[in-house]
Amino acid sequence: MVVGDFATKRQLVIIGGGPGGYHAAIRAAQLGMEVTLIEKEKLGGVCLHKGCIPSKSLTQTAANFSGLSQLKTMGISVPEASFEYNTFTNYYSSVVAGLQKGVEALIKANKIEHLTGTASFMSSERIGIDSGHHFEMYEFEHALIATGSSPLLPKQAALSNRVMTPHTLWELNEVPGSLLIYGEDYFALEAAMAYKQLGNEVSIVVPADGFGLDASIEKELQRVLKKNKIKVFKNHIWDSAEEAGDTVTVTLKKDGDEKVSVEASHVLYAAGYSPNVEGLGLEAISIERDEKGFIIVNEHSQSSVSNIYAAGDCTIGMKLASKAIKQGKTAAEHMAGLQSAFNLSLVPYIVHTNPPIGSVGMTEEQALAEGYEVKTGQFSMSGNGFASILGQKEGISKMVIDAKSDVVLGIHMMGAGAVEMIQAGTYALEMVAREEDLAYPVYAHPALNEAWLEAIENASGRAIHVPPARKKEKSSV
Repeated sequence: MVVGDFATKRQLVIIGGGPGGYHAAIRAAQLGMEVTLIEKEKLGGVCLHKGCIPSKSLTQTAANFSGLSQLKTMGISVPEASFEYNTFTNYYSSVVAGLQKGVEALIKANKIEHLTGTASFMSSERIGIDSGHHFEMYEFEHALIATGSSPLLPKQAALSNRVMTPHTLWELNEVPGSLLIYGEDYFALEAAMAYKQLGNEVSIVVPADGFGLDASIEKELQRVLKKNKIKVFKNHIWDSAEEAGDTVTVTLKKDGDEKVSVEASHVLYAAGYSPNVEGLGLEAISIERDEKGFIIVNEHSQSSVSNIYAAGDCTIGMKLASKAIKQGKTAAEHMAGLQSAFNLSLVPYIVHTNPPIGSVGMTEEQALAEGYEVKTGQFSMSGNGFASILGQKEGISKMVIDAKSDVVLGIHMMGAGAVEMIQAGTYALEMVAREEDLAYPVYAHPALNEAWLEAIENASGRAIHVPPARKKEKSSV
């Protein structure tokens, strides 16, 4: 290995080329900074290669496949369809490759130095970069850590072509005959729904009592899962797994010592993540981390070492690409002297199930726990005209409102269009919208967003397409 004699000076060195890292690099370059971006694998990170893009390619494929039956009711004759896994992998691989080339082109166009290798801090102002055949020292004014996270591994089970995590799922070369999923986040739900719609037997094991959604959405989700014949094991904890031949037997614990065994051809373990910070030399610079090792940052993405920032899944809080992007751009802007900050209290949460889920703000339960006097409005998508045209009438829309001030506290939706529509809810909550702010505008017709109008009007008993509540008759006795 060749070691450089002198340290190369840069205003900003970024470790990690995922959503947080490359967005930060481009924003910093736009602001006139000299930037070096270090990525040990491919630009785009886990989101592009093992996460967001492959998983949403899967959910969209499954939704298209399951939606073929609806075409027949519309008078469109569709020959018998089949799903070919190899063709699907070629499809999502081409999508990934195209997007990766786009990121590479943007890095080049913004004159960002891109290095392939691993990095480790020597001090709070120096970092070493090992490319395998060359080691070079960089001296920086600012650094950004955007190294992401990795799925936790299942206890007492080895990863294989039958026992997988969200990152190794894409190494499959066949559709599972039966799939058991352990986890309670959006990825677990998306995989469960997608593989079921592609014709597999699916069970999902939830270590908690649900998926952390608003109670009304949770209830509708449970109904949809049951309708799709997806078996749900609530409050079951992973104990162990044993692979034998072409099956895996998973042992689960419930209510202390009670054990249950479930057999499947494949198992997906999606139960949390650990930060990718090993080997970075963080001990040398004494960066503050939480008990799980995630880097603690402030609203500017600064770590406890003021000139070193962090963004994305290696930091505390939710594990979402949208969070990484916001943190990365905020960090770059703050380094450049702008008064930039982020707030993660109103991050939209989406689940690409079928029907999809979109949520922002407080759930009804959270609002009550915070001491609000709450009123809610709810509307079933079965009453929406355009949902009927689409043949996608499952789901609900719900508004959570402060009864004293009429301020909207949360917006939750399960139904067609939820993923795109929830952004309007984010705008509304950011602007501290009141009930009348959502009820006053003219809504396009027929359109899915009319479900929101009905939900907000239902909070005051004025929804047109909701039957009036029955009044209890007084007893004559």
